[in-house]
Amino acid sequence: MSMEKIKIEQHTVSGGAWCAAWLFTVGYLQLSFWKGVLALLLWPYYLGVHFSPLV
Repeated sequence: MSMEKIKIEQHTVSGGAWCAAWLFTVGYLQLSFWKGVLALLLWPYYLGVHFSPLV
């Protein structure tokens, strides 16, 4: 039996940048808490719909 190598990747920088951009957008648009939560859920959908013709 050979030992397999396990590669662990951390993507904290890209996740942190996305979170910072989302918080900036919510603050810039002066959204309430619940509108911010709704934006968090719908933003990826609308980005996918917008950019899907390019793929």
